[in-house]
Amino acid sequence: MDIGLVLQTDPPARLLIDRMIRAEQAGFTHGWTFDSCVLWQEPFVVYSRILAETTGLTVGPMVTNPSTRTWEVTASLFATLNDMYGNRTVCGIGRGDSAMRVAGRHPATLARLSEAMHAIKELAEGRTVEVDGTDMHLPWVGDGARLPVWMGAYGPKALALTGRQADGFILQLADPYLTEYMIKAVRKAAAEAGRDPGSLTICVAAPAYVTPDDSPQALAHAREQCRWFGGMVGNHVADLVTHYGEHSALVPDALTEYIKGRQGYDYSHHGRAGNPDTAFVPDEIVDRFCLIGPPAAQLERLHRLRALGVDQFAVYAMHDAVEATIDAYGTDVIPRLREADREADRQGDREGDREGDRP
Repeated sequence: MDIGLVLQTDPPARLLIDRMIRAEQAGFTHGWTFDSCVLWQEPFVVYSRILAETTGLTVGPMVTNPSTRTWEVTASLFATLNDMYGNRTVCGIGRGDSAMRVAGRHPATLARLSEAMHAIKELAEGRTVEVDGTDMHLPWVGDGARLPVWMGAYGPKALALTGRQADGFILQLADPYLTEYMIKAVRKAAAEAGRDPGSLTICVAAPAYVTPDDSPQALAHAREQCRWFGGMVGNHVADLVTHYGEHSALVPDALTEYIKGRQGYDYSHHGRAGNPDTAFVPDEIVDRFCLIGPPAAQLERLHRLRALGVDQFAVYAMHDAVEATIDAYGTDVIPRLREADREADRQGDREGDREGDRP
């Protein structure tokens, strides 16, 4: 399992770059940021510096959208970074929540998102594609350029589109029940489209807060620092309830029930600890959606997610212990995950040897 780090592009950019360097040194493989240019600084400018000052970290937005930039601009941004630093980017993309709504616009339709994902990938990999009725091609993109496109999704139609088209699936919550439900939906759609369901990369992203122990005081503080996440997810869930109804067979009640007390949302506090619009989020949801507790508790959840087919866990570090969490993962979590992976490989080799010895 890969481990990624998700940060917001708050100034000063130098602090974010230093934290990404710290994360790579701790064993993180991916560096992600939000992409809402009204709320935060332009991420692609910062990616260039992160890539220049790391050696293997892969970077990308979690997530961009089809509307903030024209598709050829988005493709060119990714392709330029890949040309400069090797294929070290991933295009995380969705309909657009904060980026659109904070500007008074609506998120894109799934049909528009599908067209954008196709166009961005084709252009960034050097192929010709039609964009809004015009054939386009980036002639300077070299052979071997690659851009994985991972789609963020919750609802049934979005999950189906992810399975049919995307290279990967981004799920922004770490509840094992819902993770299993949504991975199955994505893989089912992939199989029905004639694709290999196992070829999609599965990325779960959620806050992780590593506590020194499991005392009530430590856990209570961690929950308060991560409660904002339930409110952010609640924005997407509210859209699903509006579209499908409160109790729909298409959306699990385990996802929708907790937003009954939701009173609205002010994007000026989006993705930040202490968000006053997230008081409705109960402790149970924080514990289910996030990774709260000492390293042993983090590992227990990560092993459960890995068993469900999760390829990467991306740590949302929007709280008061960013560097402490990076360091704790580097010393107490990532090495144990790597050892578990190696042991699983050894076990597979032993089973293969036994199978080969049978008459």
